[in-house]
Amino acid sequence: METRDLGASGLRTSRLGFGMWPIGGTKELNDYGSVDDQQALGAIRRALDLGVTLFDTAPAYGDGRAEGLLREGLGTRTHEAVIVTKCAVHWDRGTEAWVTDSSRDAIVRSAEISLERLGRDVIDVLLIHVPDPVVAPDEPMRAFEDLKTAGKIRASGVSNFSLPQLEAYRAIGSLDVIQVGYHLFDRRMEREMLAYAQAHGLGVMTYGSLAHGLLTGAWTADQTFTKNDWRAAGDSFGLPLFTETNLPLNVAVVDRLKEVAARSGHSVAQLAIAWVLLNDTVSVALTGARQPSEIEDNAAGVAWSLPPDVVEEIGTVMEAAAGTSVEGGYIVNQRATDSQ
Repeated sequence: METRDLGASGLRTSRLGFGMWPIGGTKELNDYGSVDDQQALGAIRRALDLGVTLFDTAPAYGDGRAEGLLREGLGTRTHEAVIVTKCAVHWDRGTEAWVTDSSRDAIVRSAEISLERLGRDVIDVLLIHVPDPVVAPDEPMRAFEDLKTAGKIRASGVSNFSLPQLEAYRAIGSLDVIQVGYHLFDRRMEREMLAYAQAHGLGVMTYGSLAHGLLTGAWTADQTFTKNDWRAAGDSFGLPLFTETNLPLNVAVVDRLKEVAARSGHSVAQLAIAWVLLNDTVSVALTGARQPSEIEDNAAGVAWSLPPDVVEEIGTVMEAAAGTSVEGGYIVNQRATDSQ
């Protein structure tokens, strides 16, 4: 498994990371469909065997469920893993509402609870899960410094931030890592964020490498989702990839990508991961896995260096995608606009 420095954090990790959201869920346990705990634990252990060292989780994933499963899955091998978890977001079961709180005390308290759930003395990377519209950057930045001084975290960063939000935080103090969405159907981060991260030595973790399931190649044109599956709304982090109009078009695109991948003896998931990792600014590409076979397939994508002719063909195929951004000006396809 290829490894890479995580920016200037001092951490070195596998280029493929294991995302825990599909296993943990959020307030419900079936955001991505049902999960067999034993299969999920087997996937975590298989990932370690394959050289996957970075595991990304959050208290918001199942109200701590994902952190607990990660602890159980890693077991006595926890020292082999670089663990990333998050803070500043939790589900309030009393009010049945999401709470965003990046105050200094809330972040410190969240980190301490996560350490207990994970069975760790130190968190390798702590990220603010989403921007807090109320609390000024100086409070979370002070929390990060206090936690580093106390030896409770090694590195800090932010997730789902815009470039102006990131710059506002970095004006207060140092950050080590950013986490952003990036995949074949969503190239918005190429506009500014990835270049900024490279210029400033930030480690980059990308989530959604398989377009949240679309690029697994398992979907059909009549794909449906359970009521609690977040994808049922049709939106994918601001892009209408899964709407009733756009989803069949995008499944057809994936079917064409399958053919491209198969000619080289690879799966479409491996193609998608290899494409993300072509971007040298990306330190780690995250993928979810709920059973060992999924992480085995994903891991094989890291070793595939896409030839230029294949990259060009992928670009041609992606021109038919609906509800997505494209490199040449980030134009949203008209079909996406019609379906909103």
